[in-house]
Amino acid sequence: MVRILYHRIKCIGCNGCVEVAPDRWRISKKDGRSNLIGGKNKKGIYQVQVSMDEYEQNLKAAESCPVKIIRLQVL
Repeated sequence: MVRILYHRIKCIGCNGCVEVAPDRWRISKKDGRSNLIGGKNKKGIYQVQVSMDEYEQNLKAAESCPVKIIRLQVL
């Protein structure tokens, strides 16, 4: 399992995560920031646990983030 952690308030809406992992990321029409699909908000940090099948795509999403607000934890 992999945990994706995302600090949404710092998102600049560059769309990089959406381009490399569209099954897990979407841009909000309300504020232009990315949404972590399935993520639960815990003190301003959105988290979701996913299978290892999603690891590579979301690693690329984290690497493409210019403000470095996406982290992955292998459980």
